[in-house]
Amino acid sequence: MIRRSWTPAASIEETLALWAASLREIKKRIRPLFTQERVATNAGLFLEGLLGDEQRKTGWMRAEAAGDPGPWRQQAILGRGDWDADALRDIVRDYVIEHLADDDAVLVIDETGFLKQGKASCGVARQYTGSAGKITNCQIGVFAAYVSRHGHAFIDRALYLPKEWTDDPDRLEAAYVPADVGFATKPKLATRMIARAIAASVPFKWVAGDTVYGVGNIEQQLRRAGKGYVLGVSSAHVFRSWGKRPPVAGTAADIARTRRSSDWKRLSAGAGTKGPRLHDWCYLELADLEAEQSNSANDGLWTRGLLIRRRIADDDLAFFTTWCPAGTAIETLVAVEGHRWAIEDSFETAKNEFGLDHNESRSWHGWHRHVSLVMLAFAMMAAIRHRANPPPPKKTKRRPPAKAKA
Repeated sequence: MIRRSWTPAASIEETLALWAASLREIKKRIRPLFTQERVATNAGLFLEGLLGDEQRKTGWMRAEAAGDPGPWRQQAILGRGDWDADALRDIVRDYVIEHLADDDAVLVIDETGFLKQGKASCGVARQYTGSAGKITNCQIGVFAAYVSRHGHAFIDRALYLPKEWTDDPDRLEAAYVPADVGFATKPKLATRMIARAIAASVPFKWVAGDTVYGVGNIEQQLRRAGKGYVLGVSSAHVFRSWGKRPPVAGTAADIARTRRSSDWKRLSAGAGTKGPRLHDWCYLELADLEAEQSNSANDGLWTRGLLIRRRIADDDLAFFTTWCPAGTAIETLVAVEGHRWAIEDSFETAKNEFGLDHNESRSWHGWHRHVSLVMLAFAMMAAIRHRANPPPPKKTKRRPPAKAKA
Protein backbone atom coordinates (compact mmCIF):
# COMPACT_ATOMS: atom_id res chain seq x y z
CA MET A 1 0.00 0.00 0.00
CA ILE A 2 1.69 3.18 -1.18
CA ARG A 3 0.00 6.55 -1.32
CA ARG A 4 1.27 8.59 -4.24
CA SER A 5 0.98 11.64 -1.99
CA TRP A 6 3.63 10.04 0.25
CA THR A 7 6.25 9.81 -2.49
CA PRO A 8 5.64 12.63 -5.00
CA ALA A 9 9.36 13.11 -5.64
CA ALA A 10 9.95 9.50 -6.73
CA SER A 11 8.73 7.63 -9.79
CA ILE A 12 6.40 4.66 -9.41
CA GLU A 13 9.24 2.32 -10.41
CA GLU A 14 11.60 3.83 -7.84
CA THR A 15 8.96 3.67 -5.12
CA LEU A 16 8.08 0.03 -5.84
CA ALA A 17 11.75 -0.94 -5.80
CA LEU A 18 12.20 0.86 -2.49
CA TRP A 19 9.09 -0.86 -1.10
CA ALA A 20 10.33 -4.33 -2.11
CA ALA A 21 13.82 -3.71 -0.71
CA SER A 22 12.39 -2.37 2.55
CA LEU A 23 10.10 -5.38 2.97
CA ARG A 24 13.01 -7.78 2.44
CA GLU A 25 15.07 -5.88 5.00
CA ILE A 26 12.22 -5.89 7.54
CA LYS A 27 11.67 -9.64 7.18
CA LYS A 28 15.38 -10.23 7.70
CA ARG A 29 15.36 -8.14 10.88
CA ILE A 30 12.47 -10.00 12.48
CA ARG A 31 13.66 -13.49 11.49
CA PRO A 32 15.57 -14.09 14.79
CA LEU A 33 12.31 -13.69 16.73
CA PHE A 34 11.05 -17.05 15.47
CA THR A 35 12.53 -20.47 16.17
CA GLN A 36 11.00 -22.06 13.06
CA GLU A 37 11.32 -20.96 9.45
CA ARG A 38 7.66 -21.79 8.87
CA VAL A 39 6.55 -19.38 11.60
CA ALA A 40 8.87 -16.66 10.30
CA THR A 41 7.38 -17.10 6.82
CA ASN A 42 3.86 -16.78 8.20
CA ALA A 43 4.86 -13.64 10.10
CA GLY A 44 6.15 -12.18 6.85
CA LEU A 45 2.86 -13.02 5.13
CA PHE A 46 0.99 -11.43 8.04
CA LEU A 47 3.04 -8.26 7.53
CA GLU A 48 2.35 -8.29 3.79
CA GLY A 49 -1.35 -8.58 4.57
CA LEU A 50 -1.18 -5.47 6.75
CA LEU A 51 0.56 -3.62 3.92
CA GLY A 52 -1.95 -4.81 1.32
CA ASP A 53 -4.85 -2.95 -0.23
CA GLU A 54 -7.59 -4.89 1.58
CA GLN A 55 -9.84 -2.53 3.52
CA ARG A 56 -10.31 -4.96 6.40
CA LYS A 57 -7.19 -6.65 7.79
CA THR A 58 -9.05 -9.60 9.33
CA GLY A 59 -7.63 -13.11 9.53
CA TRP A 60 -9.73 -14.27 6.58
CA MET A 61 -8.72 -11.29 4.43
CA ARG A 62 -5.03 -11.71 5.26
CA ALA A 63 -5.29 -15.46 4.61
CA GLU A 64 -6.87 -14.86 1.21
CA ALA A 65 -4.10 -12.41 0.30
CA ALA A 66 -1.50 -14.98 1.42
CA GLY A 67 -3.16 -17.80 -0.55
CA ASP A 68 -4.10 -19.79 2.56
CA PRO A 69 -7.33 -21.85 2.64
CA GLY A 70 -8.27 -20.39 6.03
CA PRO A 71 -7.16 -17.91 8.71
CA TRP A 72 -5.49 -20.46 11.00
CA ARG A 73 -1.88 -19.63 10.14
CA GLN A 74 -2.58 -15.93 10.50
CA GLN A 75 -4.28 -16.45 13.85
CA ALA A 76 -1.46 -18.69 15.09
CA ILE A 77 1.00 -15.80 14.74
CA LEU A 78 -0.99 -13.85 17.33
CA GLY A 79 -2.02 -16.66 19.64
CA ARG A 80 -0.32 -20.03 19.57
CA GLY A 81 3.13 -19.01 18.37
CA ASP A 82 5.94 -18.61 20.90
CA TRP A 83 7.68 -15.30 20.24
CA ASP A 84 8.35 -12.08 22.13
CA ALA A 85 6.24 -9.06 21.16
CA ASP A 86 8.43 -6.77 23.26
CA ALA A 87 11.48 -7.83 21.24
CA LEU A 88 9.57 -6.85 18.10
CA ARG A 89 8.69 -3.52 19.73
CA ASP A 90 12.40 -2.87 20.25
CA ILE A 91 13.14 -3.76 16.62
CA VAL A 92 10.50 -1.26 15.52
CA ARG A 93 11.98 1.44 17.76
CA ASP A 94 15.51 0.88 16.46
CA TYR A 95 14.28 0.89 12.86
CA VAL A 96 12.42 4.17 13.37
CA ILE A 97 15.43 5.83 14.96
CA GLU A 98 17.71 4.56 12.22
CA HIS A 99 15.60 6.33 9.60
CA LEU A 100 13.95 9.30 11.36
CA ALA A 101 16.37 10.28 14.14
CA ASP A 102 16.84 13.93 14.99
CA ASP A 103 18.19 15.51 18.18
CA ASP A 104 15.29 17.99 18.28
CA ALA A 105 12.61 15.29 17.95
CA VAL A 106 9.48 15.21 20.10
CA LEU A 107 8.24 12.09 21.87
CA VAL A 108 4.44 12.28 21.85
CA ILE A 109 2.37 10.25 24.32
CA ASP A 110 -1.30 9.58 23.67
CA GLU A 111 -3.94 6.88 23.80
CA THR A 112 -6.53 5.47 21.46
CA GLY A 113 -9.56 3.23 21.86
CA PHE A 114 -10.37 -0.12 20.28
CA LEU A 115 -14.14 -0.59 20.17
CA LYS A 116 -15.23 -4.09 21.17
CA GLN A 117 -18.31 -6.20 21.81
CA GLY A 118 -18.47 -8.66 24.68
CA LYS A 119 -16.28 -8.96 27.77
CA ALA A 120 -13.60 -11.52 26.84
CA SER A 121 -11.02 -9.36 25.00
CA CYS A 122 -8.14 -8.49 27.31
CA GLY A 123 -8.64 -5.13 29.03
CA VAL A 124 -12.08 -4.47 27.58
CA ALA A 125 -14.40 -2.40 29.77
CA ARG A 126 -16.88 0.43 29.63
CA GLN A 127 -14.52 3.41 29.65
CA TYR A 128 -14.10 6.75 27.94
CA THR A 129 -12.29 6.88 24.63
CA GLY A 130 -11.75 9.86 22.41
CA SER A 131 -12.06 7.51 19.43
CA ALA A 132 -15.81 7.37 20.09
CA GLY A 133 -16.10 10.59 22.10
CA LYS A 134 -17.98 8.82 24.88
CA ILE A 135 -17.93 6.01 27.44
CA THR A 136 -18.29 2.74 25.58
CA ASN A 137 -17.12 -0.87 25.55
CA CYS A 138 -13.50 -0.77 24.42
CA GLN A 139 -9.84 -1.45 25.03
CA ILE A 140 -7.42 1.44 25.58
CA GLY A 141 -3.89 1.40 24.24
CA VAL A 142 -1.25 3.94 25.31
CA PHE A 143 1.31 4.78 22.62
CA ALA A 144 4.54 6.72 22.16
CA ALA A 145 5.24 8.24 18.74
CA TYR A 146 8.57 9.58 17.58
CA VAL A 147 8.06 12.84 15.69
CA SER A 148 10.93 14.56 13.88
CA ARG A 149 11.47 16.73 10.82
CA HIS A 150 11.99 13.47 8.88
CA GLY A 151 8.60 11.95 9.70
CA HIS A 152 6.78 10.17 12.50
CA ALA A 153 6.08 6.61 13.65
CA PHE A 154 5.16 4.67 16.77
CA ILE A 155 8.01 3.32 18.92
CA ASP A 156 6.15 1.93 21.95
CA ARG A 157 2.74 0.73 23.13
CA ALA A 158 0.99 -0.75 26.15
CA LEU A 159 -2.48 -2.14 26.78
CA TYR A 160 -4.20 -0.43 29.71
CA LEU A 161 -5.84 -2.82 32.18
CA PRO A 162 -8.63 -1.27 34.30
CA LYS A 163 -8.81 -2.23 37.97
CA GLU A 164 -11.83 -4.43 37.31
CA TRP A 165 -9.41 -6.59 35.34
CA THR A 166 -6.39 -6.52 37.64
CA ASP A 167 -8.65 -7.30 40.63
CA ASP A 168 -10.00 -10.44 38.92
CA PRO A 169 -7.35 -13.24 38.83
CA ASP A 170 -9.60 -15.62 36.87
CA ARG A 171 -10.15 -13.05 34.16
CA LEU A 172 -6.42 -12.34 33.93
CA GLU A 173 -5.63 -16.03 33.62
CA ALA A 174 -8.25 -16.54 30.91
CA ALA A 175 -6.66 -13.75 28.82
CA TYR A 176 -3.11 -15.09 29.46
CA VAL A 177 -1.98 -11.91 31.21
CA PRO A 178 1.53 -12.47 32.65
CA ALA A 179 1.62 -12.96 36.41
CA ASP A 180 3.86 -9.93 36.98
CA VAL A 181 1.43 -7.50 35.30
CA GLY A 182 -0.59 -5.46 37.79
CA PHE A 183 -2.60 -2.28 37.72
CA ALA A 184 -0.82 0.74 36.25
CA THR A 185 -2.33 4.13 35.49
CA LYS A 186 -1.96 5.56 32.02
CA PRO A 187 0.64 8.11 33.24
CA LYS A 188 2.56 5.21 34.81
CA LEU A 189 2.54 3.36 31.49
CA ALA A 190 3.82 6.56 29.88
CA THR A 191 6.71 6.89 32.36
CA ARG A 192 7.77 3.34 31.51
CA MET A 193 7.77 4.16 27.81
CA ILE A 194 9.83 7.30 28.39
CA ALA A 195 12.26 5.31 30.55
CA ARG A 196 12.65 2.69 27.82
CA ALA A 197 13.32 5.39 25.22
CA ILE A 198 15.95 7.03 27.41
CA ALA A 199 17.58 3.67 28.24
CA ALA A 200 17.78 2.91 24.51
CA SER A 201 19.46 6.30 23.85
CA VAL A 202 16.61 7.46 21.62
CA PRO A 203 17.49 11.03 20.56
CA PHE A 204 14.73 13.46 21.50
CA LYS A 205 14.55 16.88 23.11
CA TRP A 206 10.89 17.21 24.08
CA VAL A 207 7.87 15.27 25.30
CA ALA A 208 4.30 16.32 24.52
CA GLY A 209 1.03 14.90 25.82
CA ASP A 210 -2.55 15.81 26.65
CA THR A 211 -4.18 16.32 30.06
CA VAL A 212 -4.06 12.62 30.95
CA TYR A 213 -0.26 12.80 31.07
CA GLY A 214 0.31 16.23 32.63
CA VAL A 215 0.08 14.80 36.15
CA GLY A 216 2.02 12.32 38.26
CA ASN A 217 5.73 11.64 38.05
CA ILE A 218 6.25 12.43 34.37
CA GLU A 219 7.40 16.00 35.04
CA GLN A 220 10.02 14.93 37.59
CA GLN A 221 11.21 12.11 35.34
CA LEU A 222 11.74 14.46 32.40
CA ARG A 223 13.46 17.13 34.48
CA ARG A 224 15.93 14.58 35.82
CA ALA A 225 16.59 13.40 32.26
CA GLY A 226 17.17 16.92 30.94
CA LYS A 227 14.17 16.82 28.58
CA GLY A 228 11.78 19.67 27.90
CA TYR A 229 8.04 19.15 27.89
CA VAL A 230 4.67 20.64 26.96
CA LEU A 231 2.03 18.63 28.83
CA GLY A 232 -1.68 19.33 28.99
CA VAL A 233 -3.30 20.08 32.36
CA SER A 234 -6.85 20.82 33.46
CA SER A 235 -8.25 24.31 33.99
CA ALA A 236 -8.18 23.62 37.76
CA HIS A 237 -4.42 22.95 37.82
CA VAL A 238 -2.72 25.40 40.21
CA PHE A 239 0.30 27.42 39.11
CA ARG A 240 2.54 29.74 41.16
CA SER A 241 5.50 31.88 40.23
CA TRP A 242 8.50 32.34 42.48
CA GLY A 243 11.93 33.91 42.54
CA LYS A 244 12.38 37.05 40.48
CA ARG A 245 9.35 36.43 38.27
CA PRO A 246 6.24 38.67 38.55
CA PRO A 247 3.76 37.26 41.09
CA VAL A 248 1.28 34.80 39.59
CA ALA A 249 -0.88 32.39 41.58
CA GLY A 250 -4.12 30.53 41.02
CA THR A 251 -5.74 27.97 38.81
CA ALA A 252 -4.92 27.95 35.12
CA ALA A 253 -8.41 29.24 34.33
CA ASP A 254 -8.13 32.10 36.85
CA ILE A 255 -4.74 33.12 35.50
CA ALA A 256 -6.07 33.13 31.93
CA ARG A 257 -8.87 35.53 32.93
CA THR A 258 -6.32 38.09 34.15
CA ARG A 259 -4.41 38.25 30.88
CA ARG A 260 -4.56 41.41 28.82
CA SER A 261 -5.22 41.41 25.09
CA SER A 262 -1.58 42.38 24.51
CA ASP A 263 -0.44 39.17 26.25
CA TRP A 264 -1.80 37.00 23.44
CA LYS A 265 -0.06 36.13 20.19
CA ARG A 266 -1.61 34.48 17.14
CA LEU A 267 0.58 31.59 16.02
CA SER A 268 0.32 28.42 13.97
CA ALA A 269 0.92 25.08 15.68
CA GLY A 270 1.78 23.57 12.30
CA ALA A 271 0.23 22.81 8.94
CA GLY A 272 -3.14 21.07 8.95
CA THR A 273 -5.29 19.61 6.21
CA LYS A 274 -6.94 23.01 5.72
CA GLY A 275 -3.89 25.21 6.17
CA PRO A 276 -2.07 26.59 9.23
CA ARG A 277 -3.55 25.53 12.58
CA LEU A 278 -3.90 29.03 14.02
CA HIS A 279 -4.74 29.80 17.65
CA ASP A 280 -4.10 32.63 20.07
CA TRP A 281 -1.39 31.79 22.61
CA CYS A 282 -0.17 33.22 25.90
CA TYR A 283 3.01 32.14 27.69
CA LEU A 284 3.94 32.92 31.30
CA GLU A 285 7.42 32.19 32.61
CA LEU A 286 6.91 31.28 36.28
CA ALA A 287 10.34 30.35 37.65
CA ASP A 288 13.96 29.86 36.62
CA LEU A 289 15.87 26.94 38.12
CA GLU A 290 19.44 25.79 37.82
CA ALA A 291 19.60 22.48 36.02
CA GLU A 292 21.41 20.75 38.87
CA GLN A 293 18.48 21.49 41.19
CA SER A 294 16.52 18.95 39.17
CA ASN A 295 19.48 16.58 38.72
CA SER A 296 19.32 17.41 35.03
CA ALA A 297 21.92 16.21 32.59
CA ASN A 298 21.96 19.68 31.01
CA ASP A 299 23.65 22.75 32.47
CA GLY A 300 22.26 26.25 32.83
CA LEU A 301 18.91 27.76 33.71
CA TRP A 302 15.61 26.05 32.91
CA THR A 303 12.21 27.71 33.05
CA ARG A 304 8.93 26.35 34.36
CA GLY A 305 5.95 27.98 32.71
CA LEU A 306 2.29 27.99 31.74
CA LEU A 307 1.24 27.94 28.09
CA ILE A 308 -2.38 28.83 27.24
CA ARG A 309 -4.09 28.16 23.91
CA ARG A 310 -7.26 30.01 22.92
CA ARG A 311 -9.38 28.85 20.01
CA ILE A 312 -10.16 31.70 17.65
CA ALA A 313 -13.72 30.60 16.82
CA ASP A 314 -15.14 30.36 20.35
CA ASP A 315 -12.39 31.36 22.84
CA ASP A 316 -12.20 27.80 24.21
CA LEU A 317 -9.04 27.44 26.33
CA ALA A 318 -6.48 24.68 26.78
CA PHE A 319 -3.62 24.74 29.29
CA PHE A 320 -0.12 23.26 29.33
CA THR A 321 2.62 23.01 31.92
CA THR A 322 6.04 23.59 30.34
CA TRP A 323 9.70 23.01 31.13
CA CYS A 324 12.36 24.34 28.79
CA PRO A 325 15.81 25.95 28.66
CA ALA A 326 15.64 29.59 29.78
CA GLY A 327 15.01 31.94 26.90
CA THR A 328 13.00 29.44 24.85
CA ALA A 329 10.63 31.37 22.60
CA ILE A 330 6.86 30.88 22.71
CA GLU A 331 7.03 29.89 19.03
CA THR A 332 9.14 26.86 19.96
CA LEU A 333 6.72 25.73 22.67
CA VAL A 334 3.76 26.16 20.33
CA ALA A 335 5.55 24.06 17.71
CA VAL A 336 6.23 21.32 20.27
CA GLU A 337 2.58 21.25 21.30
CA GLY A 338 1.63 21.14 17.63
CA HIS A 339 3.58 17.91 17.21
CA ARG A 340 0.76 16.12 19.05
CA TRP A 341 -1.17 16.30 15.79
CA ALA A 342 1.25 13.74 14.33
CA ILE A 343 0.16 10.96 16.69
CA GLU A 344 -3.51 11.68 15.99
CA ASP A 345 -2.76 11.41 12.28
CA SER A 346 -0.82 8.20 12.97
CA PHE A 347 -3.77 6.63 14.80
CA GLU A 348 -6.11 7.46 11.92
CA THR A 349 -3.72 6.13 9.28
CA ALA A 350 -2.83 3.00 11.26
CA LYS A 351 -6.50 2.14 11.75
CA ASN A 352 -7.71 2.99 8.26
CA GLU A 353 -4.82 1.55 6.27
CA PHE A 354 -2.88 -0.94 8.42
CA GLY A 355 -5.61 -2.57 10.51
CA LEU A 356 -4.54 -1.30 13.93
CA ASP A 357 -8.05 -1.88 15.29
CA HIS A 358 -8.73 -5.10 13.34
CA ASN A 359 -7.21 -7.42 15.93
CA GLU A 360 -9.36 -10.53 16.43
CA SER A 361 -7.28 -12.08 19.21
CA ARG A 362 -8.62 -11.79 22.76
CA SER A 363 -5.40 -12.45 24.67
CA TRP A 364 -2.78 -10.14 26.19
CA HIS A 365 -0.10 -11.53 23.88
CA GLY A 366 -2.38 -11.34 20.85
CA TRP A 367 -3.03 -7.62 21.35
CA HIS A 368 0.65 -6.75 21.78
CA ARG A 369 1.73 -8.93 18.85
CA HIS A 370 -0.88 -7.53 16.48
CA VAL A 371 -0.21 -3.92 17.47
CA SER A 372 3.58 -4.38 17.23
CA LEU A 373 3.28 -5.84 13.72
CA VAL A 374 1.11 -2.88 12.69
CA MET A 375 3.71 -0.53 14.18
CA LEU A 376 6.35 -2.27 12.06
CA ALA A 377 4.29 -1.86 8.88
CA PHE A 378 3.68 1.80 9.71
CA ALA A 379 7.39 2.38 10.44
CA MET A 380 8.39 0.81 7.13
CA MET A 381 6.10 3.14 5.20
CA ALA A 382 7.29 6.16 7.21
CA ALA A 383 10.89 5.30 6.31
CA ILE A 384 9.96 4.85 2.63
CA ARG A 385 8.21 8.19 2.64
CA HIS A 386 11.31 9.86 4.07
CA ARG A 387 13.75 8.14 1.71
CA ALA A 388 11.60 8.80 -1.36
CA ASN A 389 11.26 12.50 -0.49
CA PRO A 390 14.76 13.72 0.38
CA PRO A 391 14.88 17.17 1.98
CA PRO A 392 15.88 20.03 -0.33
CA PRO A 393 19.53 21.06 -0.19
CA LYS A 394 20.39 23.79 2.25
CA LYS A 395 20.39 27.26 0.78
CA THR A 396 23.77 28.90 0.54
CA LYS A 397 24.42 32.59 0.35
CA ARG A 398 25.45 33.75 -3.07
CA ARG A 399 28.83 35.40 -3.20
CA PRO A 400 28.88 38.91 -4.59
CA PRO A 401 30.59 39.14 -7.99
CA ALA A 402 34.28 39.90 -7.79
CA LYS A 403 35.26 43.42 -8.70
CA ALA A 404 37.20 43.76 -11.91
CA LYS A 405 40.81 44.75 -11.43
CA ALA A 406 41.71 48.18 -12.69
